[in-house]
Amino acid sequence: METKYYVLHLLPSRPDFAQTMTDEERSIMMEHIAYWTSLMNKGKVLAFGPVLDPKSIYGLGIIAVENEDEVKEFIANDPAGKINRYEYYPMKAIVPEK
Repeated sequence: METKYYVLHLLPSRPDFAQTMTDEERSIMMEHIAYWTSLMNKGKVLAFGPVLDPKSIYGLGIIAVENEDEVKEFIANDPAGKINRYEYYPMKAIVPEK
């Protein structure tokens, strides 16, 4: 099966989310980092992290999956999805040959 690539945007619930997180939100975001790191260690994530846009910091990830259902599953299981919102788009990624 051909690998498909998607870019994920994790959009904060408020523009200053990164600067004003509550302790509870920070805890959820630490779970979020552990979750995506686990998927990275399984070869499903090429890169992820915060984008330091001066207007509003947001999360970005590039993932490698078999189908769109896998993308939806990853998002549904992400703890940060409870307090933020996701958008995702297919990507014509250029990646190193294996």
